[in-house]
Amino acid sequence: MKSRWSGFESVVASDIEQFLAHKRALGMRFDTEEKALRILDRYLAEHGVLSLAAVTASLLDTFLRSRPRRRPRSFNHLLGVLRRLFDWMVRQGRLARSPLAATPRRAVSRRQPFLFDVSQARRLLGLAGALPDNNRALRRGPIYRAIFGLMYGLGLRVGETSRLQITDVDLDRNVLVIRYTKFGKSRLVPFGPKMADLLRKHLKQLQPLPTGSQPVPLFSFSPGRPIHAGTISQTFRALARQLDLEVPDGVISPCVHHLRHSFAVGTLLRWYRQGIQPTQRLLQLSTFMGHVSPSSTAVYITITDELLHEANDRFERFAAELVQDEP
Repeated sequence: MKSRWSGFESVVASDIEQFLAHKRALGMRFDTEEKALRILDRYLAEHGVLSLAAVTASLLDTFLRSRPRRRPRSFNHLLGVLRRLFDWMVRQGRLARSPLAATPRRAVSRRQPFLFDVSQARRLLGLAGALPDNNRALRRGPIYRAIFGLMYGLGLRVGETSRLQITDVDLDRNVLVIRYTKFGKSRLVPFGPKMADLLRKHLKQLQPLPTGSQPVPLFSFSPGRPIHAGTISQTFRALARQLDLEVPDGVISPCVHHLRHSFAVGTLLRWYRQGIQPTQRLLQLSTFMGHVSPSSTAVYITITDELLHEANDRFERFAAELVQDEP
């Protein structure tokens, strides 16, 4: 049984606390980073490291090797968190130089996310809507259909969807208020008539709406408690198995986060087909999805055969116009 965490206690405890406070003052949540630093803090405390001078490159290498992180991405994330901490300590004058000497692991060929097309998404929503009730979850089908519909149609993160409150839905302006995002900021997400109809039907099933000053979850099976993001992910995986989807080589088996990837790629594909220049709209898509910069959004854009086809068509039309314009 894991002992309950009671605070940072190693030789770098105060530095970690100040580092996290600094990052959060800049509007970052830094939750996963804090978890990584808790692991480092516990390691230093358990190994009796009593001075900053004892935090050496060799010690940190041993710490990194002790962590069961086989995937390069996971290892590099932990390494990156440590690097940011020690670089910050150098800037604060706590260290003359960073003791970290480890280098990132080289990522092998990256597997692509599974992208749902419209027909596959409809099948998913159909299965979700047919989920039977149980003793602890009434209206289970319609609720999960609304959840996955929002995630596919608006590109929401699973945590953002889980945390939605009834008051976050504005059907007068057709806008969702997304609070407490990954980067600690709120944003407005507009939606169209189909999404408005889905939300209106869901809210109608909640009538009469709860009264009082306490926040009321938009998606809940028990009063005052939202459906946990982990439960949503588990339900998605169970439905995805029932869909019996053909997963191409080099593609990851479907997970709930792939609905967000599908939204990003689907948006880009629609822009191509509508004659819109994607590069002129990427900042808008980045803002819509709640990213700090377009470079974060680019991670979600997987090059598919359809995108290549649309891009090639556009280039051919562009080239043809140039040829016609030649004297």
